[in-house]
Amino acid sequence: MRAYERLIRYAQYPTASDAENPNCPSTPAQRVFAQALVEEMQAMGIADARVDEHGYVYGTIPANIPDWKGTTIGFIAHMDVVRDVPFENVKARVVENYQGGEIILNEEQGITLSPEEFPHLLNYVGHDLVVTDGTTLLGADNKAGIAEILTMAEILLSNPEIKHGEIKIAFTPDEEIGRGADRFDMEGFGAQFAYTVDGGAFGEVEFETFNAASAKVRIRGKNIHPGTAKGKMKNANLIAMEFAALLPTEERPEKTEGYEGFYHLTDMGGTVEEAYLAYILRDHDWEKLQLKKDTVLKAAEEINGRYGPGTVEVQITDSYRNMAEQICPHWHLIEKAYEAVREVGGEPESKPVRGGTDGARLSFMGLPCPNLGTGSHNHHSTLEYASAQAMDKCTEVLVKLAQKYASLTL
Repeated sequence: MRAYERLIRYAQYPTASDAENPNCPSTPAQRVFAQALVEEMQAMGIADARVDEHGYVYGTIPANIPDWKGTTIGFIAHMDVVRDVPFENVKARVVENYQGGEIILNEEQGITLSPEEFPHLLNYVGHDLVVTDGTTLLGADNKAGIAEILTMAEILLSNPEIKHGEIKIAFTPDEEIGRGADRFDMEGFGAQFAYTVDGGAFGEVEFETFNAASAKVRIRGKNIHPGTAKGKMKNANLIAMEFAALLPTEERPEKTEGYEGFYHLTDMGGTVEEAYLAYILRDHDWEKLQLKKDTVLKAAEEINGRYGPGTVEVQITDSYRNMAEQICPHWHLIEKAYEAVREVGGEPESKPVRGGTDGARLSFMGLPCPNLGTGSHNHHSTLEYASAQAMDKCTEVLVKLAQKYASLTL
């Protein structure tokens, strides 16, 4: 079975995670999907495939080299998708032999996928593209990665002439809500190094992520009848707007790129009496992230100076750090990935990830984890798509890496 065929099958599982639910996994559908993956793994010969009490899936492909003593490598992907885009009743289909131009996803609703908006589509002329009907996401983030890892496993288990060492596999829940590494069984996983397969285009080899924090801002107002409000009312909604205006307008996601960090307002709401703002803060440079946190706190001081102490309260929480700190000392991970991409006909590309992966946190937990492309684009969108041929290439890269680490002792 090819990887894209698995992706189409996996897309039917509505595995959105839920940040409001403290359980792990945060949604029952993730556990259902996890159990289905375990059954598939066992059927292909991964005897120890299992899902633990927290919804994490683990399995081992044993070495097929007598008296093997090399390096155990792992491959990791996440099972959940985002909730803020429609994720149920995914109608995945294949556009065969794409010849350029606009793809009509949904004629009735006038939804199209166009290279005018997404020029990278033109890189896939002649490819078979997996798309949806334009009303839901596809879930290639990260079911494409799962599909490629299990297709790699099937190839290795079906072709004993491909020599490899011990390989560990893990699929995590709740990555999209920042909890994917929370209950990861590092000791039980048993790999020395790993790759997350959670990127975009084939050939991507990523080892730099943002440093990340979140800021929750609570504003206390004072309500009173508007007819007698002069000198008495403190409108929390308007104060929230004043707070937002104190943060740099040029450092928002829609105005930044490359190594530029940002303040991203993700949620807001309230009444005259009380309002809230939720931000994520990002920067590749740790010191610059600290400056962003300081700017948020200074904005709170300014508002409290205008309206009185306690008007604004801010809670800042660090989320993850730039994994380059942990990966660069193990540069063989990048070198081997570059070699593998070139050997299957691609050109590797490394650029700073303007986000994070499970690998960012796992790297700081002692498991260095660069991130690899999956042959998919437009993640977190109803215009998401994946190339069947690019997914094949990504799978070939995983097979090559399994072979490379068979004889590498570290």
